[in-house]
Amino acid sequence: MAIVERATKPDSHFIFTYGTLKRGFPNNRLMENLISGGDVVFIGDYTTVETFPLCCGPYGIPYLINITGSGHRIRGELYKVNNSGLGPLDDLEGIEIGHYERLPVTVVGDGGETVAAEAYFAHRSFGEGMWKRCGEVGIEEFSMELGKKYERKEERPSDHDFLQDIRNFISNGD
Repeated sequence: MAIVERATKPDSHFIFTYGTLKRGFPNNRLMENLISGGDVVFIGDYTTVETFPLCCGPYGIPYLINITGSGHRIRGELYKVNNSGLGPLDDLEGIEIGHYERLPVTVVGDGGETVAAEAYFAHRSFGEGMWKRCGEVGIEEFSMELGKKYERKEERPSDHDFLQDIRNFISNGD
C-alpha cells in the first residue's frame, strides 16, 4: 500500500485523534481554538491501517497502545497541525511528563487515501500494562457513550499524581 500523502511542509504534521480531541468530545474545544487561530485544519474521518489496542483507563481516559497486530483498526479523525498548534496538543497530552508519546501511524480515509500521520499513544512505561489490565480486549472507537465516563482534568482530584493513578489502575483495578 503506497502512502499518498505526507505533511508537505517541515512545520506541519498530520495528527490522528481517536479520543477526547475528536469533534463532539470534551477536549475538542482546544482543536476548535487552534482551528480558529489557523494552526489546525480538520481533514476528515480516518482509520488506522494496522490494528492497535484501544482501551480506557482511570477517569475514562482513552489510550491507544503501541502494540501493532493486537486490538482493532481504530476509527478517528485526521487533522493537519502546524508547529504552533502542536505545542498545545503535546501539553494537553502530557508528552513531557510521560502520559503519552506522539508516534507514527498510517491511516486511511473513506476514499482510500493513505496518510502518514502521528497519534498520541499511551507512554511505553505503562502501555502494555494498561492493555493487560483491560483483559487484552479493546474497542474500535471511543464512542459518545464511553465519552460520558470521561472526567475532565479539572474534575479529577487535584492532589493526585496522575502517573500513580495509572499504576494503581494497572495493579489494582482502581
